[in-house]
Amino acid sequence: MELPDADPGTVVRGTLDATDLPTGGTESLPVVVAEGTEPGPTLWLTGGVHGDEATGVAVAQDAVRADLPERLRGTVVSVPVVNPAGVRRNSRVSYYGDDDPNRYFPDPGSESESPRPPEVQERIDSRLYDLLVSSADALIDLHTAQIGSVPFSIRDRVLYGDRREESTAAELAEELSDLVSAFGLPVVTEYPTGEYLDQSLQRSTAGAVLNGAGIPAFTAELGGHSVVDSNWVRAGVAGVYGVLAHLEMVDSVPSEVADPGAGVPDAPVEFPVRRFVGPRTEVAGLVRHRAAPGDAVESGQVVAEIVGPAGESRGTVESEYDGYVLGLAEGLAVYEGDPVASMAVRDDDGLVGAREE
Repeated sequence: MELPDADPGTVVRGTLDATDLPTGGTESLPVVVAEGTEPGPTLWLTGGVHGDEATGVAVAQDAVRADLPERLRGTVVSVPVVNPAGVRRNSRVSYYGDDDPNRYFPDPGSESESPRPPEVQERIDSRLYDLLVSSADALIDLHTAQIGSVPFSIRDRVLYGDRREESTAAELAEELSDLVSAFGLPVVTEYPTGEYLDQSLQRSTAGAVLNGAGIPAFTAELGGHSVVDSNWVRAGVAGVYGVLAHLEMVDSVPSEVADPGAGVPDAPVEFPVRRFVGPRTEVAGLVRHRAAPGDAVESGQVVAEIVGPAGESRGTVESEYDGYVLGLAEGLAVYEGDPVASMAVRDDDGLVGAREE
């Protein structure tokens, strides 16, 4: 992969060749490069790593305005569609392996690296990663979340023990926190370290760039999936300009661009929170939600009722933690152990974690 050249003060559109196709031609990723009139940092934007997360794609497209280069010090590189195979069928996953393409970015030197030869999605992710970390000073990975989700940003924990000392991890975590805050959405810290590693999130786009390469990177979740939400597009573009201003890449923001966080609901709790998938039902049936995205809940509060096909109550689902609802699990039917929501729950852990966990 190779970025197209852009002269100072210009925007250039091109493609990144990812892999050859069996029927001829090349799988390519669209790329837009905005080159400022003065030198400065390089900010990368990625969208569409999950092919049904439409608003993230739109933000990666719209943030590179025609007037950006004249305001810019440095470079903005935007790849709006990281997973074109998923976008073609409006699906979260790629059809290359029919699994999550956001778990194949490199984790160099880790025991999680498989001894088997990499398959095509892993090769695509690795090629993009190499290009990204060779040029980026920061990354925003643009996503959407569950049904009815409120917008929020995910701040990964910074791992130490294999690539960096704890003190270095703490410095990187502070730099990351400032970057995430500049975007303007409520901040939700990623899962506890053990669960983070168990889910291979250090091999997600932002996780790999942050923990593999030591470059500040975070994920923005811009509402629910499948359709472009114009309100959250505006919020996402505003967030990008907030980060550009934080990095001193722009002095002024176009009047058409909102202030970061404008129009976005504040978090309904004041304590720090982390991601949590749940609560989960212990009985099968049809779900009736009793708490909506954005609602604050307390431990023990009923967030859903499970009913049978004729409407008879089979039980309730209670929150295990204090926190608030981020989004609702998709679908009417649930089985034993299924989550009914995704939540932001009280987080008492630090912002760094030992890799050995």
